[in-house]
Amino acid sequence: MNTIRGRLNKVLRFSTVDGPGNRFVIFTQGCNFNCVNCHNPYTIADCNHCGLCVESCPELALKLDPGPRVVVDRARCTGSDVCIEVCPFDSTPLAYEATVAEVLEQIRETAKFISGITVSGGEATEQTGFLVALFSAMKSDPHLAHLTTFVDTNGSASRAVWDRLAPVMDAAMVDLKALDETTHIRLTAASNVDVLESIRYLASIDRLYEVRLLIMPGYNDDPETVDHTAEWLRSVDPSMRIVVIGFRSHGLRPGFEYLEEATPDATRQIGDRIQRFGFTDVVVV
Repeated sequence: MNTIRGRLNKVLRFSTVDGPGNRFVIFTQGCNFNCVNCHNPYTIADCNHCGLCVESCPELALKLDPGPRVVVDRARCTGSDVCIEVCPFDSTPLAYEATVAEVLEQIRETAKFISGITVSGGEATEQTGFLVALFSAMKSDPHLAHLTTFVDTNGSASRAVWDRLAPVMDAAMVDLKALDETTHIRLTAASNVDVLESIRYLASIDRLYEVRLLIMPGYNDDPETVDHTAEWLRSVDPSMRIVVIGFRSHGLRPGFEYLEEATPDATRQIGDRIQRFGFTDVVVV
């Protein structure tokens, strides 16, 4: 099982914004949504090895081998991200494969200083086999079993995926981009049917840590939409934790400069509005 490989973008050894406590965060490569507001668009697609990034690298850390295949000299790479900036395909040559055993070794190095791990993306549930293997290995390791295992997800996974993960996953944090399906498609190029079902199902099996609402002015921020969203969430679980996040334009792809940022005041007002529906655990970011 420890030889199962995941497609990873990067890891953060310490984070206080990706779940409760101090967490080790794994960002997977590959996503089945194409959100207009994506802050990490280079995690959407796998590298197609076109080679367009090779000459742009200021450290000469990239080369195009026969195949063709872009190869990274990790000793030279300084993480300048120039290759990400020039990639026209929402990808990066810096993504890599790692076995469960290799990831576990990194987690062990920080285990005394963290409360758990979070697997994010991209979309983590696109690599369910890797998640199950990683979480299972952690739960069976006496030095890691105390760490909580979280998934940060867009919620697009099926019930079958959640049933595979539930025995070894402590909780999921689910992004709800929009309650209205048409708006959701405008924002993500994908339906929200599975997202809504995921929220319902995870709440029913006590695996839902929080629902995250990214507030996008002109899309999902009008009072009627906020009220309908709060009503629906209350029907699922009136005690759920809700995180209201104001959209910021940092990291957007070229061509999406028209998107309006959510002001802190407007975001706070939306958080207050949601609280009026009886929610006691509403966090505004």
